Order: sequence, then C-alpha cells, then structure tokens
Amino acid sequence: MHNWTVIIFSLIVALMLSLLPMPEWAMWARPAWVLLVLIYWSMTLPHRVGVLTAWMIGLVMDLLNANLLGSHAMAYAIVIYLVTRMYTRLNMYPLLQQGICVMIFVILYQFILFCIQGFAGALPASNWYWLSSIVSMLLWPWLFVLMRDCRHRFSVA
Repeated sequence: MHNWTVIIFSLIVALMLSLLPMPEWAMWARPAWVLLVLIYWSMTLPHRVGVLTAWMIGLVMDLLNANLLGSHAMAYAIVIYLVTRMYTRLNMYPLLQQGICVMIFVILYQFILFCIQGFAGALPASNWYWLSSIVSMLLWPWLFVLMRDCRHRFSVA
C-alpha cells in the first residue's frame, strides 16, 4: 500500500466511527475519532498530515454532519497547527502524558466548536458535552498502539 492510502483509509474509518448511530444516553461519550487520528498522523508524520489535511477533513465532517460549514474545519486546523508545532515534544512523552495532552487538545477542539455553536445560537443542551475529551484520553493509548503497528506494518513514512 502507498503511504497516502493508509492515511486516507484510517481517516475514512475515523469518519465512519464518528457517524455510527449511538443510543441517546451514550452520545456525549463518543470519542473524537477523527481528531484522534489526525493528532496521531500529525505527531508522527507532520510533513504529510498538517493543517491543510485537517481543514479538508473538517469540511468533509461538516458536510456529513450537516453542521455550520467550516466549524469542524477551523477547530481541526487550530488543534493540528498546535500539534505540528509541538510534535517533537509530544513524541518524547510516555503514553500517559500524551493522553493528557490529547485530552487538552480535544477540550480545545470542543471549546472552539462550543463558541461557534454559541454564536450560531445552538449550544449543547447538557454539561455532558465535555465527557468526550475524557473518553478520548482513555482511548488514546490503544489507538496509538494500533495506529503505530499499522504504520509499521505498511511501512508508512
């Protein structure tokens, strides 16, 4: 497989996981799958996956979710910009510290979306909105190991 094929396939899987229907009570616990995959690729291959990729995937996410066009794109682009600025530091951290950093990145992403939704007059109806950042942090070590093994298996560099 080509390098881009693995990256695109992983982003498509993340988009599908983000669109899967969930019970109403579990909607707030949905991890930020697309952002997690974007963070992984921009941490490991910042020269291939960066702000432009995040922007394009964000536009796709906005279209698929019928959100305000550009909201996810802007949130992903800002977070991935910060990740690409800090990728050498993030790669040195153990998985526990990376998980905490990922939680902070997801909170920033959610805060940006929260502000955009507030300006549009469509704030989330529950304080459980922030639960996704904790779930994303807890899933980070497993996702990181899975993506790293996939990257090594298909020799993505």
